[in-house]
Amino acid sequence: MCTTIDKNAWNLIYFISPLVGKFYLVDAGYACRPGFLPPYRGTRYHLREYGTRRPQNPRELFNLRHSALRVMVERAFGALKNRFKILYNKPFHPYPTQVKLVLSCCILHNWILRHGQDEHIPNEATWEPNPSNEEVLNDVIDDNGSWATKRDAWAEQMWATRGHNRM
Repeated sequence: MCTTIDKNAWNLIYFISPLVGKFYLVDAGYACRPGFLPPYRGTRYHLREYGTRRPQNPRELFNLRHSALRVMVERAFGALKNRFKILYNKPFHPYPTQVKLVLSCCILHNWILRHGQDEHIPNEATWEPNPSNEEVLNDVIDDNGSWATKRDAWAEQMWATRGHNRM
């Protein structure tokens, strides 16, 4: 017999599964498994750790590019959260509504960038979110072999073609 918590956990797992052929760029707290691509553990990762020293092997190059991409993604979400304060709050809407809300904010953000501020889009500068001090716990699970192999292949490909890219 499934409890409500069990059913909610299964719903969450269902909803966070990426589309076939796609994956989430995740931090090292996640295992390398289908749909989740973390950096290599025990290998330099953060951009500031590289300084003037270039990557020395495929894993370091993969981690450098992984870190650079995560920084861009985090900046994009930061821009959305700064513009649309509703995204700061802990979501209370059903998951499909949350998806529509984020997509709507992205569409409005892009519209504002293209056409400028509008009287129909409220200024949220005076709105303050409720503080949240809840910590999210990460379970460290062993890497999934097939995704670890894919990550290795991508790292090797990046290393082989490293002279053709900026980073």
